[in-house]
Amino acid sequence: MPEFEEGGVERYVLQLCHEQLEQGHEIALATAGGKLEKFLNNKIKIIKLPVQRKNLFTGFYSAFKLAKLNKFYNWDIIHAHSRVPAFIAWITASLTKTKWIMTAHAPYSLNLGIIPLKHSNGVICVSQAVYNHLQNYLPANSITIANGAREAKYKWHGDINNNKFLFVGYLAKRKGLDTAIKALGELKNYDWTLDILGDGSQRQELEELVNNLNLNSRVKFYGFRDDAEKFMSVASCLLFPSHQEGLPLTVNEALSVGLPIIASDIEPLRPLLRDENLNNLVAPGDINAWRTAIQNFLEFKTSSNLDANKLTSFKDTAREINKFYLNI
Repeated sequence: MPEFEEGGVERYVLQLCHEQLEQGHEIALATAGGKLEKFLNNKIKIIKLPVQRKNLFTGFYSAFKLAKLNKFYNWDIIHAHSRVPAFIAWITASLTKTKWIMTAHAPYSLNLGIIPLKHSNGVICVSQAVYNHLQNYLPANSITIANGAREAKYKWHGDINNNKFLFVGYLAKRKGLDTAIKALGELKNYDWTLDILGDGSQRQELEELVNNLNLNSRVKFYGFRDDAEKFMSVASCLLFPSHQEGLPLTVNEALSVGLPIIASDIEPLRPLLRDENLNNLVAPGDINAWRTAIQNFLEFKTSSNLDANKLTSFKDTAREINKFYLNI
């Protein structure tokens, strides 16, 4: 995978590595590296390569390096977790006659970046929404295996009346945090706070937005944290304003903790609705809709109608992936 910094895909791979190690696999992770490395079991071999770069030269370099290493390790399968690594996996597999698959973590743009998918031995989509989006670009051996939720170390014991909102995620446009901040900016007559966990390319812009709206005393940026569950256990409500996702681990984790959620109306979340006839997810990017949803929480404590009982455990996710390996 590209880098091993904070993010949904990265946490997915981290959890998958641990589960597969417990289930008897030997694992090597090729990555440019990052903060999450320290959480990997020391039995997992880390191979540092520039697999994050969208560069033909570094792509071929990484593929030839992996092909050379494969003579020693004799890997049974190569599993790519992003589009650039998929190109590298495709070349490596061609050089070594090794089977390779990809997990599609998002509804990727339908362009040249997804060419490798058709040439893989199989593709795993993390939600039916991702599968539906990519189905004309997938090989015959493709499947949907839902992101699992890891067992929560903490359970929610926060006070719903404290109006302590929480955002967890990478700070980028697609995450829609600016929409939630602007909506909160129109609700200054209510008593609330917002804790933001995460970092990313939009952080400076978001900090300027908070400053321009005179919300500095209410909104706090914590940067990358490895104790998001602890924050979830004492918050009042998670805000999840994303415009687009594959199947968000942040929502899975919040549901596992038991934290109330206000979430965007995106296709991957709809199967988690407790009652599909009572859809109270919020239109992504709609400031007025988000203001109303947050105001309803502040006044009536209503949140998204998501059901933790519909979650899959990460152990089951890993088992299904292992079955998929065997079938190819």
